[in-house]
Amino acid sequence: MKIGFIGCGNMAQAMIKGIIAAKWIQNEDILVSNHTSKKLENVKELYGVRTTMDNCVVAGNSDILVLCVKPKVYSMIIEEIRRVVKPETLIVSIAPGICLHQLETQFERVHKIVRCMPNTPAMVNEGCTAYVMNTHCDQADQQMIEKLLSCFGIASCVDEDLMDAVTGLSGSSPAFVYMFIEALADGAVHEGMPRAMAYQFAAQTVLGSAKMVLASGNHPGVCKDQVCSPAGTTIEGVRTLEANGFRSSVMEAVIAASRKSRGE
Repeated sequence: MKIGFIGCGNMAQAMIKGIIAAKWIQNEDILVSNHTSKKLENVKELYGVRTTMDNCVVAGNSDILVLCVKPKVYSMIIEEIRRVVKPETLIVSIAPGICLHQLETQFERVHKIVRCMPNTPAMVNEGCTAYVMNTHCDQADQQMIEKLLSCFGIASCVDEDLMDAVTGLSGSSPAFVYMFIEALADGAVHEGMPRAMAYQFAAQTVLGSAKMVLASGNHPGVCKDQVCSPAGTTIEGVRTLEANGFRSSVMEAVIAASRKSRGE
């Protein structure tokens, strides 16, 4: 099994790190290309993978080929590599807003293609990735992509018409969560807590709360109710959030990001 990455930015490195940690394949069976030699040297030193500045070398020698470049250069990269990609290669795209039909059209040949939307928590093996496969993929390909994506978090197959919603939710919302953590910490600093301690307490509380939802299987509202004592401090805070449009603001942020992904 040979896995190739064209591009070695944060998401590519998160995937590489997860694959190596999972001991799925040997480090030397991962081949990475990039237009910057310094970045390739750093990736080679960090992960012990093979590197090259020639995208065609990666494309022509990969059983799974992951395209990790910016959406604006996808067409150029595909035009460069499409004649050397093997027919049996499983092509994985992580670009938001580029649908399967566009990818199939640009490659000009029949290929097995998977469109994915990972998110940045993959960098700490807590990613959430949605994927959709084209009609040329079979069950074995699905098992392969599930194994790949599960190396750095959870993975779920979705209908392609949900991919923009996925972009708005799991793709974009880490930024919203960071803003929430920062705001929580700012409130604690206002009340006298040292800044470093406030960030630690806020981040750990968000982490623990998320784990509670996942581990319990309860509706988030049930988890919220369990914290809210009658006439207590928490329900007073909840009332204040509601009065300032907290939930509506969060919903609108996800909707706006989804619409942007659709090009609206």
